[in-house]
Amino acid sequence: MLLNSLAALPALTIPLSFAISSASAQTDALPSWNEGPTKASITDFVTRVTTQGGPDFVAPADRTAVFDNDGTLWVEQPMYVQLAFVLDRVKALAPQNPGWKTKQPFKAVLGGDMRALAASGEQGLIQLIAATHAGMTSEEFAKVTTEWLATARDPRFKRPYTELVYQPMLELLAHLRANGFKTYIVSGGGVEFMRPWTERVYGIPPEQVLGSSIKTRFEMRDGRPVIFRLPQINFIDDKAGKPVGINQQIGRRPIAAFGNSDGDLEMLQWTTMSGGPRFGLIVHHTDAEREYAYDRQSHFGKLDKALDAAAVNKWTVVDMKRDWKKVFPFQE
Repeated sequence: MLLNSLAALPALTIPLSFAISSASAQTDALPSWNEGPTKASITDFVTRVTTQGGPDFVAPADRTAVFDNDGTLWVEQPMYVQLAFVLDRVKALAPQNPGWKTKQPFKAVLGGDMRALAASGEQGLIQLIAATHAGMTSEEFAKVTTEWLATARDPRFKRPYTELVYQPMLELLAHLRANGFKTYIVSGGGVEFMRPWTERVYGIPPEQVLGSSIKTRFEMRDGRPVIFRLPQINFIDDKAGKPVGINQQIGRRPIAAFGNSDGDLEMLQWTTMSGGPRFGLIVHHTDAEREYAYDRQSHFGKLDKALDAAAVNKWTVVDMKRDWKKVFPFQE
């Protein structure tokens, strides 16, 4: 995901509760969703697969649902959150690396020259990832990630990124789990970037988070066993990598998949184009006032082929402006 996002760079110049009150839950499991065919498609699917004795009943062990993260569960504009982390991390480490002032792609980041950074290509971004994500233990990286998320603020909303999660999707996660589903994140983002906070924010524990990764190795350091992060790409969990990762790490074909971009196309195909009851959903960003409006021409979260495939495969497409009463938990 981060590698694919590099081409867009020239254009760039508290814990949250996902619980629904008991009173609301008794009357409406998805209170932030407007009534209509989109909401009905979700509730109807859940009813069908959980009605014992019904033709579409699915045993709880097979109720697996997979969710993309960026643009599906939290904001991905004006750039992916992890890309913002990479750029901030380079600046934070610059005093310890004076040579970066004259060495690309670090010079481009420090000088705010996004065109030069884009010109460094895939190899340039790999250098940045190696410098900011590797050379430390997994525990140390988790600490760095947690501290950054506690202080970083989104440039538009001036809030922590962990507050820029979608309230309707939090309700959907809770509704699925209340009906025996096991929910997973399957993201192009770094798996160890997400795991320190997903349980607190989404209720999804680290063992149910799949993502891209760099190579690691076991070491004994000062008599203590650690997992050390190496400056080499291990797996890219995006596009065709998503169903591969699901197959390798989950071992069950999901019956429901939720995404928002072409990077989720293969995951939606893998989930829905099979026998039995299946459900696919795409979040279409159509609300420039409360969030952002983008699709086919966007550098981040491009939705083009998957939008066309949704019509063919009868996937539910969420019109954010029409279907959601609110976008973020803090909005009225």
